[in-house]
Amino acid sequence: MPQQIVAVDLAKNVFEVAVADGLGTKPQHRRLSRGQFERFIGEQPPSVFVLEGCGMAHHWGRRLGAQGHEVRLLPAQYVASYRRRNKTDRADTLALLEAHRAPDIHAIRVKSAEQQAVQQLHRVREQLIRNRTAWINQARGLLREHGVTLPQGAHAARRRTPGVLEDAEQPVPDKIRQILHNLIENIQRMDDQVADIDAQLQATQREDQDAARISQLPGIGAITSTALVSAVGDLRQFISARQFPGWLGLTPKEYSSGSRRCLGGITRSGDPYVRKQLIHGARSALYRMRRRAAQQAELTPLEAWAMNTEARIGRNKATIALANKLARRAYALCRDQGTYAPFDHPAPAHAA
Repeated sequence: MPQQIVAVDLAKNVFEVAVADGLGTKPQHRRLSRGQFERFIGEQPPSVFVLEGCGMAHHWGRRLGAQGHEVRLLPAQYVASYRRRNKTDRADTLALLEAHRAPDIHAIRVKSAEQQAVQQLHRVREQLIRNRTAWINQARGLLREHGVTLPQGAHAARRRTPGVLEDAEQPVPDKIRQILHNLIENIQRMDDQVADIDAQLQATQREDQDAARISQLPGIGAITSTALVSAVGDLRQFISARQFPGWLGLTPKEYSSGSRRCLGGITRSGDPYVRKQLIHGARSALYRMRRRAAQQAELTPLEAWAMNTEARIGRNKATIALANKLARRAYALCRDQGTYAPFDHPAPAHAA
């Protein structure tokens, strides 16, 4: 008998469930509270639970997996295309059942609690940096209105502002001085919090084997490697090294028809934070490669390829191309569980 399929529309307090027998018969619908749903999953025989990727999906995926059920997390944007007419909880469960039958929709791996915790550290770190930048710009604007300009750059502004506030000759009202003192204290606290998170991420990078392997690549450190591993989970879930940068959105859009093939800019699909970190790392690596080339140092095959690519298509496109190649090599290192050897990779034919 085919395995039972259970589609679940997750929510905070109310769970819509559709149970199908795998034979194509009409599914049975149930609307359960949180407590009822917890009892429901314990009463079911080993089944396939189909969930939509959302904030609680990985938590419930771990709970279901621990009770012997198979879990399939489907990307929400793909499930939406199977929804008919109005959006309701029942319509969402029917769309999940239809998407489950589609052979070309790949399920998301359920993340461990540790992977989620690392990803949340990255999210908090990114928000702290945004808030810190906003406070620095606020201080810069307040001082500019009183004729005091700060030098360009966040670090320079942080260094200069306390000196301006201590200078009694500066035309800044006392009320604004007090506000700015509070802003500087908030910025310092955010600096300390970011530094603490960075230390935790560096410890994670040393302890996680995949993150440690990826950190061997040029331009990739603790921030990028832990962000990549926590976002993806197991890189070996991808079929090939070519598929991984496609998931990250580092491959071109395609507008093709018949014999005409037209490629555009990168798709920007996948996790934008991980893609941003990988591109920043590639830009930094390309800068160092450029300096080594100027010093006439012996270039690795990757460095020779990057310099050739930059000369051929320009700096920005070469940065994206290098990020794509770094993503492929990160996948290969995790797949083979090897060590990065810069001079062991032959240069592409067009880079000679």
